[in-house]
Amino acid sequence: MRVFRSLYVQVLTAIVLGVAVGAAWPEIGKTLEPLGVGFVKLIKMLIAPIIFCTVTGGIAKMSDLKAVGRVGGRALIYFETVSTLALVIGLAVGELVRPGVGFNSAGFKADPASVATFVSQAKHLGVVDYLLHLIPDTFASAFAGGDILQVLLLAILTGFALAHLGPRGEVLSHGLERVGEAFFAMIGIVVRFAPVGAFGAMAFTIGKYGLGALQQLAALVATFYVTAILFVVVVLGLIARAVGFSIFRYLAYIKDELLIVLGASSSEAVLPQMMAKLQRLGAPAQVTGLVIPAGYSFNLDGTNIYMTLATLFLAQATGTHLTLGQELTILGVAMLTSKGASGITGAGFVTLIATLNVVPTIPVSSVMFLLGVDRFMSECRALTNVIGNGVATLVVARWEGALDVPRLRRVLAGKADVPEDVQGGEPATVS
Repeated sequence: MRVFRSLYVQVLTAIVLGVAVGAAWPEIGKTLEPLGVGFVKLIKMLIAPIIFCTVTGGIAKMSDLKAVGRVGGRALIYFETVSTLALVIGLAVGELVRPGVGFNSAGFKADPASVATFVSQAKHLGVVDYLLHLIPDTFASAFAGGDILQVLLLAILTGFALAHLGPRGEVLSHGLERVGEAFFAMIGIVVRFAPVGAFGAMAFTIGKYGLGALQQLAALVATFYVTAILFVVVVLGLIARAVGFSIFRYLAYIKDELLIVLGASSSEAVLPQMMAKLQRLGAPAQVTGLVIPAGYSFNLDGTNIYMTLATLFLAQATGTHLTLGQELTILGVAMLTSKGASGITGAGFVTLIATLNVVPTIPVSSVMFLLGVDRFMSECRALTNVIGNGVATLVVARWEGALDVPRLRRVLAGKADVPEDVQGGEPATVS
């Protein structure tokens, strides 16, 4: 049937089948994890060179190199403003709904050793360690490790260097753009396997953790999902309206990417595709190349909501009373720790533990209560993060005066005749 040629339908069908297999045959579902892991690894394999080629070429073509700092500065202002708002919303919802009240922590069975690795990682989440980690040991190690911020740092330095080389630099930057096109073409091939990855990831999640884990912590999971949905619809919806587009049309436009994120439970699985789609909307490559990769560390709206909401849940579940001062301390620390776990496995857990360390009255080991449902909540975190980073890119592009707003509205309305190539058209540039 023609409808099954759509990636959206294929991924959605794969997710439903994955849930069914995991629920009916848990042991089989557990064995299918490599399908999801393999797909995400294929995408991650291509992210570093795509970011390097896109950012380096974009900076090298800028007529005003001060624009790079301006774009970065405006992006950081937006990131901090919206991220702080997300943290406050999570804290406010936790106090209002109080999902941890009545939770029987005494009768909850979990293995404290299961979170030992996360506790160990959180101890190394200091500001100095984080800043030093931004600098790779060698030029090649940044690509070998796949660290987005390290690659971004190298791309910015290389872009400035090529810009200073004049005509010789232009030749090299054009060559990098052609290489980037090849990597985007590779992404187009890999994405066709998204249904396989989504099927394996969902079958594994349901098979290993089971739907029973959701029932035990249903109040927290439901509260988090509803809060995230309201954040997207209300907060990001109002921001989108101010820029000049509908959040609902934007969500429909990136529906394929959202389903891939849902299936793979990883926002990195769609980073290259999001960059290409935002360029088709009229955001220049120079902006998307800087804002999207940086947003994966500095603009994690879903993670921010989760951190403050989960912290209050654990306090309520363990009968720990928090003063207003302690809650404000949690808010302040979370603003820093939420930026420090990019690229770390179980980043949501690591940042949560690092935040809990500032309130000794809440047992750090209590995070084991969340272990069974973290996979379900990580999907919502990833979805919210992806949506938020896309909106952030369009906001910064509009702020720069480089967003093609008429084109944006035409594409979202399905009226623009924009080629569906891997890198999009030629939107306005930042001067």
